Amino acid sequence: MSTHDDSGTGTGTGTDPAADPRQEWRHWHEQREAAVSSSYGPLSLTGTHWLADVPAGRIPSVPGEWREDGDEVLLSAAAEDGITVDGKPFTGTVRLTADHAPIHESRVASADRRLVVLRREGLWAVRDFDPGSGARTAFRGIEATPYDERWVVPGVFRPYEETRSVRVENADGRERGLGLSGELAFALDGDEHTLQVAVEDDGSLWAVFADATSGRDSYRFRFLRPAAPAADGSVTVDLNRALLPPCAFADHFICPFPPPGNTLDTAVAAGERRLATA
Repeated sequence: MSTHDDSGTGTGTGTDPAADPRQEWRHWHEQREAAVSSSYGPLSLTGTHWLADVPAGRIPSVPGEWREDGDEVLLSAAAEDGITVDGKPFTGTVRLTADHAPIHESRVASADRRLVVLRREGLWAVRDFDPGSGARTAFRGIEATPYDERWVVPGVFRPYEETRSVRVENADGRERGLGLSGELAFALDGDEHTLQVAVEDDGSLWAVFADATSGRDSYRFRFLRPAAPAADGSVTVDLNRALLPPCAFADHFICPFPPPGNTLDTAVAAGERRLATA
């Protein structure tokens, strides 16, 4: 899993030059709502259980016995636990490493639930994804501002000589390292802004940012995922596609807060704002 606690619900920013950008945005928004509300989307996460907090190995409401063993996790299960591993009923003990596949392909399951092994900064956890979660049942959509071309601006990516790591608070109240690869510079209404960003495996950029709407007209912070920059560093910044982070959908995610310098002093009245309430 990504260090920024993504749950696979981002969408690409590639566009068809012949397409209507408003229609493309509506399609993107519909895809986002479908992904978020899917069986193993972020709304289905019912718990992130750190094994250091359960030294006896028994996680409340999670079947099996889970123990840390260096670079692996030991899972022991009896027949009454009803656990499957790799799609087959399992009893005994198995060694597990962190899951990196999509949630629905995780190795361990219990009926419809997926039990996903997570490692973050040397600590192990088990995540419980349940399609029957209350949050998924209650979901009414994502409030988002309709597309406006004023929020699509040219930007420039300026890589650092080497990746930096800064300590930032996470949504669970703990402080963790956040890797940053460079700065994304762009202008809004004539004012210059920069965001510290990471580079994803596919070359695209990722930023966590706040702005003058955060905590008021929008969630307390959001994500932005520009496409991979061109060879000269040029990249399109489309704030219409500002994303709610996974922790906006379930309290059990550990999303990082914006690093220093990533709180814009302007109101970004664009993109996803908050969960719909009706």
